[in-house]
Amino acid sequence: MDDKNQTKMTEFHFLGLTDILHQQIVLFIMLSIVYLVTLGGNIAMIILIWTDLRFHTPMYFFLSHLSFVDICSSSSIAPKMLCDIFVEKKGISFMGCATQMWCFGLFVATECFLLASMAYDRYIAICKPLLYTLIMSQRVCVQLVAGPYAMALISTMTHTVLTFRLPFCGTHIINHFFCDISPLLSLACADTWINKLVLFILAGAIGVFSGLIITVSYVCILGAILKIQTADARRKAFSTCSSHLAVVSILYGTLFFIYVQPGSSPSLDINKVISLFYTMVIPMLNPVIYSLRKMEVKNASRRKFER
Repeated sequence: MDDKNQTKMTEFHFLGLTDILHQQIVLFIMLSIVYLVTLGGNIAMIILIWTDLRFHTPMYFFLSHLSFVDICSSSSIAPKMLCDIFVEKKGISFMGCATQMWCFGLFVATECFLLASMAYDRYIAICKPLLYTLIMSQRVCVQLVAGPYAMALISTMTHTVLTFRLPFCGTHIINHFFCDISPLLSLACADTWINKLVLFILAGAIGVFSGLIITVSYVCILGAILKIQTADARRKAFSTCSSHLAVVSILYGTLFFIYVQPGSSPSLDINKVISLFYTMVIPMLNPVIYSLRKMEVKNASRRKFER
């Protein structure tokens, strides 16, 4: 039994998304396009921000890091998943699974905190415009970016260490297309209530803490916008926040559905569909949302393309 368990701990196998050939073909084509658009859109956003002096502002500094995080989170899942679509045995080593779970968890949690930093930036820009350049100094911007990475690192290290210290026995088949926490906990042959409690507490803390910053920031922003006399000025002020609000709503809605579940867990098949959305689609949508909503990005992109 010890030899058997040791063998099973060296490798896992994914069930994947589907075993039907025509569905595999459609998924491969669609997801390949989504991943290429994700890479192209986010890389273009980073290059545009760092090469155009007009975008050397705190808001675009945060946006460049958001694009970097989207590239990393998507790349930690997409290449392996695309390679596995047509493979019968979708295997991944024990260490590879831990690495994938660590990388993806790090960048998803970082994105949540980055969105909170961006909300604070919008609050200062709209509610305290005269003090904006003084408050949002280069040092503060670096701290508001480094903080999310540090807090996300603590969270994902905790989840990874607690999960991969568990004994895995019985089956080594993960009912998912990547190494996520919940499907892995279902394979453990030990009591996982501590892991589930820590998952609920840390995921809830990340969501509540970053969500509270975003909520308070936008309550103050809304109050400041309502005090503006002219409709055009109100519309202009709100347009600077609309892209961020759209990104926050999409990301937090999917993450809360999966990771903050005080009661019984939903179906893993439903989780796979939702996970596919936030691992592949959301990183693609972020640069699209920001570039479509911000005229200066569209104009700068057009000038770069013409050159």
